[in-house]
Amino acid sequence: MSVSYPNQYRNYCVFDIKERKSLSEIRTSLENPKSEDEVLEDLYTLNLMLDEGNKEINSRVAQLYPALSKYNSTTSPNIQTFLAGIYRKTKIPDAFGPLCAMLIRNAVNPPKNVHFDPNEEIGGAILDYLA
Repeated sequence: MSVSYPNQYRNYCVFDIKERKSLSEIRTSLENPKSEDEVLEDLYTLNLMLDEGNKEINSRVAQLYPALSKYNSTTSPNIQTFLAGIYRKTKIPDAFGPLCAMLIRNAVNPPKNVHFDPNEEIGGAILDYLA
């Protein structure tokens, strides 16, 4: 497993995932991560599962909210972006407030040294909730 972070030439992470985890493995990993890389890989995998369009996965990912909500206060723009994307796709009702709080925190204390604006995804997720 490895993550290549955004840089001046690319505004997104690149993942080298050898094997996809199950939802239960992702839950366990999110509850006790070893590193930010591991969290990002788990969130990336959840995003891929949601993109596949399986409705069952959508509701099962929503059941992971207790594990996901642990990261609602993160200052990591990479984690914020993936969380907002997951919340946007699942529209977990409890996630609306944390998304708003995340956007406000970033407005007051903008992320530093980032090669993209996580507020684009956060704001988009909020707009999807309101639509």
